[in-house]
Amino acid sequence: MSDLNLLYTDVEDDLRSSVRDLLTDRCAPADVAAVYDDDRSAVAGLWQALAVDLGLAGLLVPEDRGGAGASAREAAVVLEELGRAAAPVPFLTSAVVATTVLAETGGDLLGDLASGELTAALVVPLSTAPDGALATVRVADGRLTGTVTSVAGALEADVLLVPVETREGIAVYAVSATEVVLEPVVSLDMTRQLADVTLNGVVAAPLISDAEGAVRRALRTGAALLASEQLGVARWCLEETVDYLKQRRQFGRVVGGFQALKHRLADVAIGVDSAAAAARNAAAALAADDPDAEVATAVAQAYCGDFAVTAAEEAVQLHGGIGMTWEHPAHLHLKRAKADQIAFGTPGKHRARLAELVELPAAGG
Repeated sequence: MSDLNLLYTDVEDDLRSSVRDLLTDRCAPADVAAVYDDDRSAVAGLWQALAVDLGLAGLLVPEDRGGAGASAREAAVVLEELGRAAAPVPFLTSAVVATTVLAETGGDLLGDLASGELTAALVVPLSTAPDGALATVRVADGRLTGTVTSVAGALEADVLLVPVETREGIAVYAVSATEVVLEPVVSLDMTRQLADVTLNGVVAAPLISDAEGAVRRALRTGAALLASEQLGVARWCLEETVDYLKQRRQFGRVVGGFQALKHRLADVAIGVDSAAAAARNAAAALAADDPDAEVATAVAQAYCGDFAVTAAEEAVQLHGGIGMTWEHPAHLHLKRAKADQIAFGTPGKHRARLAELVELPAAGG
């Protein structure tokens, strides 16, 4: 693998500052918790501010097609901040995954996504790994029929990108969300709620004919950049827990002074640094089109998927009784981390893929 610069640039630091300021103003923990009670009143305004006002919807779209012309590095910074806030917006599903599918032949639709005018979602189960089996629907006489379960971003999408099995291979059809049946799924993480998508003879034409490469590239991009969201979750958990333990007193002492708790925090801090290295390496490799980007992605997901859950569990436990309450946002981050753990393939799946990529022999082989 070539030498990659994993340090944040001034541009990335400025972008982080802008996103964090906006989320501080527009994405309070109470607003996030409200989506679990089916109150999504704050979501549309938040996405408008991020997608249009900050221009994040077109972050990965080339400038000549109406976007910002940024790279995976900048998108990774945005996802770190969205992870810190457990923000209920479709940036990953629309501005990253769907946009990557459309990157080469998206036509006017790509420009509409870049402007924030429309939002899109790729119709595959959220658990689909980059090299996993693709759920597809059937096509006959120009009509699409079938059901795809557990799709992320479908409820917020205006346009659905539907993989379809044809005689020539997998094609992608663009279908208006109003033409399908969307059945919301009660999800562990309601900030990225899933839905079952059913097409009952929907009339459509292929948008991309030979699309398997584009779909798998989009899933790989999603997996690589999801690691940055997981990093953001873990970093929030560490920082909030440290701040709390500096203030909480028990037996006349600051709780953070107890040796056993220091050891646990030290383990989380080391894990955050490791997650940062893995996530940044995946984003940098993707941005540089490094030949080992797939290896970097597998490493990042193999590590960050599990560690974000560990960091969130520690945050809940080390906050004591308050960490178990609905009012404290620790549960929001635990749910996001646990749901992310299976997104775009489990850590175990990525470890197995990594073994294949580096030609690691099987045990006993």
